[in-house]
Amino acid sequence: MSFDRSRLPDPQSYYESQGLKLSKGKKWVTTSCVFHGGSDSMRINLMSGAFSCMAGCGAKGGDVMSYHRAIKAWDFVTACKDLGCWIEDGKVSSKPPRPTPLSPRDALTLIGYESLLVAGFASSMGHNYRLTQSDQKRLLEACGRIQMIEGFYL
Repeated sequence: MSFDRSRLPDPQSYYESQGLKLSKGKKWVTTSCVFHGGSDSMRINLMSGAFSCMAGCGAKGGDVMSYHRAIKAWDFVTACKDLGCWIEDGKVSSKPPRPTPLSPRDALTLIGYESLLVAGFASSMGHNYRLTQSDQKRLLEACGRIQMIEGFYL
């Protein structure tokens, strides 16, 4: 049983999926500190996932795993399993790794594309065009993607 660091989610995607609004930046960004409620007091390293509150509340850690453990108040193994980076007996845990959530901007872009596709199919059906099996499959995929994104952000 062991921890596989390579299976940790991308830091930027992870922190955004936790509801943090990150400032613009290449390596270090600023966000609010959820540990003490301070606005714009936490710095996050987008390369390593390290975080540190500059207001002095003491919140700090070296990676996404440290943050996940602190915010959830979980032990190491439980947090690893939740993030999909725990390997048992040389085998990856039966729980598949969690997909890395899209950034909010990418999610909106994808929803826009998929919505246009759904609207096009709806228009075609309104004009008595019969969808092929391939069209039906693609329509269902588009709807599924929209629902998946909705599940991440709502």
